[in-house]
Amino acid sequence: MDFILNNLPILICAVVGIGLIIVEMFMPGFGIPGISGIVLLIAAAVFTWIQHGYVVGLGVSLILLVIVGIAMYFSIRSATKGRLSRSPLVLKSKQSREEGFIATDEYDKYLDREGTTLTVLRPAGMAEIDGERVNVVSDGNFIDKGVRVKVREVEGSRVMVERLEV
Repeated sequence: MDFILNNLPILICAVVGIGLIIVEMFMPGFGIPGISGIVLLIAAAVFTWIQHGYVVGLGVSLILLVIVGIAMYFSIRSATKGRLSRSPLVLKSKQSREEGFIATDEYDKYLDREGTTLTVLRPAGMAEIDGERVNVVSDGNFIDKGVRVKVREVEGSRVMVERLEV
């Protein structure tokens, strides 16, 4: 009993630290629970080192790392396949193109179309293509305002144009 009472601060720091790291896994960002959990785990290792020597402190540090790894594995597994995956904590819906969700506008329709620059391209700017204002990028060359351009390439929302030779 005396052994447990002497090591109670170490046990409390370790258990609370592991719990806070698991809580941090399910919170957005990196905040107070994660930092506090790491500090408490370091405090548990330091207290062990001070009370029992560096070999035992190193052993406890390794054991804590293994326990944290195992706890993280089971938390992630539960969030993907277990009981936690059925809770409202885990987002189950997804936004698909079939349901009308589109991450970027459809710019493929501008491929091989011609237009006129509305601003100077250095290398980015605006152009009017098929009567619509579109953010465009040249291939690094400076293109003046009012110059005829052709859409050469479309990658997501990036519309690459080149100067048309008159």
